[in-house]
Amino acid sequence: MPRAGFKFPVSGFRYWVSGLVWLTTCFSILGGIGAAQQSKSIVLRGGKLLTVSHGTIENGVLVMEGGKIAALGAVSSVTIPRNARVIDVSGMTVYPGLIDSETSLGLTEISAEPSTNDRIEISDEIMPHMHVFDAFHAESELIPVARINGVTNAIVAPDSGDTLPGQDSFIQLDGKSAQEMLLVRDIAMPLNFTGDQRRNETWEKRKFPSTRMGMAAQLRQAFLDAQRYVQDWNDWDKKKTETVNKPADDKDRKAPKRDLKLEALLPYLPGKKSIVLAAQGPSDLETAVQLAREFNLKFVLNHISHSQPVLDYVASLKVPVIVGPIYETPKAEERYDTVYNLPAQLYKRGVKIAFASFDAHNVRNLPYQAGFATAFGLPYDEALKAITLNAAEIWGVADKLGSLDVGKTANVVVANGDPLDVKTEVKQVFIEGREIPMTSRQTRLRDQYSTQ
Repeated sequence: MPRAGFKFPVSGFRYWVSGLVWLTTCFSILGGIGAAQQSKSIVLRGGKLLTVSHGTIENGVLVMEGGKIAALGAVSSVTIPRNARVIDVSGMTVYPGLIDSETSLGLTEISAEPSTNDRIEISDEIMPHMHVFDAFHAESELIPVARINGVTNAIVAPDSGDTLPGQDSFIQLDGKSAQEMLLVRDIAMPLNFTGDQRRNETWEKRKFPSTRMGMAAQLRQAFLDAQRYVQDWNDWDKKKTETVNKPADDKDRKAPKRDLKLEALLPYLPGKKSIVLAAQGPSDLETAVQLAREFNLKFVLNHISHSQPVLDYVASLKVPVIVGPIYETPKAEERYDTVYNLPAQLYKRGVKIAFASFDAHNVRNLPYQAGFATAFGLPYDEALKAITLNAAEIWGVADKLGSLDVGKTANVVVANGDPLDVKTEVKQVFIEGREIPMTSRQTRLRDQYSTQ
């Protein structure tokens, strides 16, 4: 129940929810303001700039000031600020920080040790009010491992064992604390309909669905309950504002009981925020999409690795698709390259794609997924966009990230070759213009024991 004196705005519960979402987003985006600022202008001169948004600049210059990209272009066209620190990157490739569109970074450390895993709450399948940011561990040793291979931003998501496991966060892989690294706290909500969410317990009084029919029914009821919850609050708000001829007993009518689970669904019902809709096979995909459309949900598709027979249908939905991991084994009835050529098949149909590792330990391999896809027909430029600008556009942060453009956050990578090539070595990473230490637990162990 609301505390004594607690009042919702007279404009109605739906506006209170909208205001809450707006404030949460603002605080999330502003959460990184306390991070240490870039102290001096840094100039990268002489490298090949892969801007992603407007082609390649050979023998280019990139200027970083105040955590932003202040200027870039050919060497002859850019004025270098006085007293700037100039770094010669001749022979190097400079490109924007990579974005992994689904990870479990900060939610797990050692997979085999339960006490270090905080990826899923198994007490209920419907947990939309669970927030990744409540569990995010900023000091994870896995974050530097990913960061020194050029990944600067990522979506952190709960495990897919529940149908509605909680809400994703968008992070930056550097900061003094979780508060600084969590750029958008509740950026999206997974809705998983792959069959893996079925609870197959054998005891009596089963609490969770053990069939796809049961999963669909449970999800539908959750969204119907959320719609009713909004209506109850709006009805109460309307009655509260009526002042003429109120019966005494109506004046004492209490507000509806607060329900965090239902409140968490409200921003998604009108399509203001995105659902990440996961379904692997054609039947699951069509059922999940029908459910999403029934409640006017805005969605991004995920985990459709085995939906090759219905890719034209996928394209007709006009929504982005999160692809990966590309190394997944095909099913017995599928061609050997079914999963490998999925990114190319989607691209040919005009579908915007982004890659994801769906992991914490292998985020560092994100660029190689994109590179692998090029061997099976995905154009190189599109592969690079799928881990940079496409991902930024899908998550609503393209005004700040995803390409080398003036005014964007200076998340920049310097490497000695093609970013999608496994032989390439990342030499330096900058996040908000700050030079990031190129060390991890593995490099420290290597240095410790290689001298003995």
